[in-house]
Amino acid sequence: MSTQTFQLPDVGEGLTEAEIVTWRVAPGDTVAINDVLVEIETAKSLVELPSPFAGVVGELLAAEGDTVEVGAPIITIAGEADAASPAVVPSEPASADASGSGSVLVGYGTGGEAVSRRRKPAERPVAASVGVVAKPPIRKLARDLGVDLAHVVPSGPAGEVTRDDVLRHASQASVFRNIETPAWPEEREETITVAEPAPAAAVVSPDARSESIPVRGVRKAVASGMVQSAHEAPHVSVWTDVDASRTMELVKRLKASPDFADVRVSPLLIMARAVIWAVRRTPMVNAAWVDGEDGAQIRVHHYVNLGIAAATPRGLLVPNIKDAQDLSMRDLARALEKLTLTAREGKTSPADQQGGTITITNIGVFGMDAGTPILNAGEAGIVALGTIRQKPWVVDGEVRPRYVTTVAGSFDHRVIDGDGMSRFIADVASILEEPALLLD
Repeated sequence: MSTQTFQLPDVGEGLTEAEIVTWRVAPGDTVAINDVLVEIETAKSLVELPSPFAGVVGELLAAEGDTVEVGAPIITIAGEADAASPAVVPSEPASADASGSGSVLVGYGTGGEAVSRRRKPAERPVAASVGVVAKPPIRKLARDLGVDLAHVVPSGPAGEVTRDDVLRHASQASVFRNIETPAWPEEREETITVAEPAPAAAVVSPDARSESIPVRGVRKAVASGMVQSAHEAPHVSVWTDVDASRTMELVKRLKASPDFADVRVSPLLIMARAVIWAVRRTPMVNAAWVDGEDGAQIRVHHYVNLGIAAATPRGLLVPNIKDAQDLSMRDLARALEKLTLTAREGKTSPADQQGGTITITNIGVFGMDAGTPILNAGEAGIVALGTIRQKPWVVDGEVRPRYVTTVAGSFDHRVIDGDGMSRFIADVASILEEPALLLD
């Protein structure tokens, strides 16, 4: 029996490091090939790493909270590697003093060390909800949303907690979250918002009045992308108020339709269809500025990979729906629902976040009327949907209560001029005012 060393692989994102989030095994555990060993966090997603070896877990070489470079050893497994496994290929000869194995995953780098960012014992999360029946993905979703499973009423056939149970509990809890302004907390953990989990190496000042949080993972990627976009693309924003009463009527009818009984319908669905429709009339908003060896070019996309900005427990992600222009209303609704649930569970893959052509940010879910969003890097347009609420609105010379929202858009002025973006936003507003135009 030989000891194999499992090294942190390049998971196909071109990244150089990842953080150890959760070990799924412990020393002494028996594992088979493709059993999940560990969950890691890169700058773009959470990734589960399967074992290329079968055997008994020896030593965990990196702790939860450590940031590890690609190619660094993270675990040893005593046993024989399965040479037939497609995930395993012969490695280059190891040096005489190396403790490496004879096999590595495709895409491994060499060298690398674990950078210690280990949590102090007091900072490790306390295990909760013991005795609650719930699958691992549901437990993770509960952790991400700050839900104590012990307080969730299960609805599963075997008495287990389901995804809907967790989401329903989180939604109900959020109603009461901001009834009163809490006092400044004394404990360090409570100073970190739910949307930005406390990094392991946060440094608290001696007087406990402030703390420094290392920037890494999704927050680091978001910051880099926003700075790049803001500095490279000259941003301009336009907006208009919209009577969205007929959109709300359509949403109500779709919810009552048997064809949409098993899918979530919201105004965002109509907004997505409106953006796709309007792109066809103003293609330049669905383009990108490209600096090449032969000079700058404007690349106009004849398809829509529709990005949806998603606020997740790990930070802001912008996954996109590929070829959204080819989807029916029902298929688009399904795609939006899948995108949202995947983002909430932290399972958005790097591929889902690449190749976007235009983005929607739904700031209305936070109660915001309007905003001037920053472009997603590599795109020329982004649209913001404000909250939809009843307001006095003049209809045929009379003031009536109507559902009103604000549609705003930012654009890269190198790619598209103000008149083009204004027409685009006006087209989106027209659809929200009269969704029947989608039948054309």
